[in-house]
Amino acid sequence: MVEELVTAGVALASVGMAYAMCAARVVKQYERGVVFRLGRLRSTVRGPGFTMIVPFVDRLQKVNMQIVTMPVPAQEGITRDNVTVRVDAVVYFKVTSPAEAIVRVEDYRFAVSQMAQTSLRSIIGKSELDDLLSDREKLNQGLELMIDSPAVEWGVTIDRVEIKDVSLPETMKRSMARQAEADRERRARVINADAELQASKKLAEAAKEMSEQPAALQLRLLQTVVAVAAEKNSTLVLPFPVELLRFLEKAQQSSPGAVPPVPGAVPPVPGAAVPPAPPVAVPPPSSVPAVAPEPVREQLPSQDAP
Repeated sequence: MVEELVTAGVALASVGMAYAMCAARVVKQYERGVVFRLGRLRSTVRGPGFTMIVPFVDRLQKVNMQIVTMPVPAQEGITRDNVTVRVDAVVYFKVTSPAEAIVRVEDYRFAVSQMAQTSLRSIIGKSELDDLLSDREKLNQGLELMIDSPAVEWGVTIDRVEIKDVSLPETMKRSMARQAEADRERRARVINADAELQASKKLAEAAKEMSEQPAALQLRLLQTVVAVAAEKNSTLVLPFPVELLRFLEKAQQSSPGAVPPVPGAVPPVPGAAVPPAPPVAVPPPSSVPAVAPEPVREQLPSQDAP
């Protein structure tokens, strides 16, 4: 009798151990457990830790509650200004309602991925190329709203969406490079012209000051000579005063044997080559009137001659 009780106790313990092993479940901290009893969803969601289910009756399905990083494959589309681009993005989302994520959609990861690709194609068609390149923050917000609207019914919340890269055709890259180069060249020319304008104003002010003090012009002339002679060169440039040229011109005109200057002619510069005198036009022989020769008269001998 005792042996039968011991055998029954051992058998019962074995069955209980097997039942406990089949019923015991462990849910991790970042997971939640959704229980289906005979195919019907239980309202209670199992939290992290040790939990028990009814073997062969209940089925526990675990749902990850962490933020999921899902890359969106590159999508090719045509922008509103007719430019073909390839855009890829990344979606960050998490499950907020484990029961709805399991019941309402077959595979919430695949559903979010397909919705992200469709929304990315739609946002490409609604945007221009400049917006894709410079105003990505606004496009990210619009893309997040487009994905988050249907995902809320699935128990999924979109945390954020980021556009990673925008691939352009090579011809468009070269055109943009030429445009940027032309814009930089335009700005350089504008800056150079502005500098020339400011320099001309300063030079005009300096000329006004030097006209009041003639010695300042001579000092400036000497500074220019020093600046030219400071370099290692074998040629020294000496400026020639214009006043001296005018003095020599007046002296030449006042001399008694001086040839009067031709109106409109440039005064000669000392040391310069003198151009040859212009040729005098001689009329052709046909235009000179012919003079008839006088007739030769014979001298008759005088009658008084012997």
